[in-house]
Amino acid sequence: MKWTDTREIAIALSEAHPDVDPRYVRFTDLHAWVLALPGFDDDAERSGEKILEAIQMTWIDEAD
Repeated sequence: MKWTDTREIAIALSEAHPDVDPRYVRFTDLHAWVLALPGFDDDAERSGEKILEAIQMTWIDEAD
């Protein structure tokens, strides 16, 4: 997975953290959790607020 695989990342996060409400996740935690996902293989420095926000919004959609 790369940072641009927003939906795939959101699904993996919802499976890895089923009891977490994604609306309240801090971007620092989200960044760390994405980096820890199995199969994630991208440069940690390539993410930014815009990418993290897109992942969070997609995760919220997946949770609903």
